[in-house]
Amino acid sequence: MRMSKPRRGYWCECWTEPTAMDGQPEPQLRASFDAYSAAQADRWVAITLRTISPALSAAASSEAWEWLYEGRIRTRRALLQMQPCTVSVTHAETCITWTIRPVLFLPLAHRQATELPACAHGFKPRQND
Repeated sequence: MRMSKPRRGYWCECWTEPTAMDGQPEPQLRASFDAYSAAQADRWVAITLRTISPALSAAASSEAWEWLYEGRIRTRRALLQMQPCTVSVTHAETCITWTIRPVLFLPLAHRQATELPACAHGFKPRQND
C-alpha cells in the first residue's frame, strides 16, 4: 500500500465576534475551507467579500473593497511566503474575520480493497429513546 505524502496548503476560517462589550462576547466559527494554493485561499476571502459587500454598512463595504483592491496583493505575497494572514471588516456591532494559515495536510488512509478490523463489525448504533 502506497502512502501519500503530506501536502502544503492553507487552512481558512471565517469568524464573527460581537464588538459590544456586554460580558465576554464569544467568537463564532462561520465557515472553514482547505485551500491548496495561495490563490485559492485569497480567492475564498475575495468571493465572500464581494458577495456580502452589498449588505454591509458603508464603512464595512469600504473596508472590504479596500482589501479587494490593495490588501489582497499584500495577502497573496504573505501567503506565498507561508505567512499567516487575517482580513477583518466590522459591520454594525459585529467583527467578521477571515484567517488563512499555512498548514501541512496529512493524508488519510483510505479503505479501498482493505478489510475492516474485526471490531468494526461489532459496532451497534444506539437506539433512540
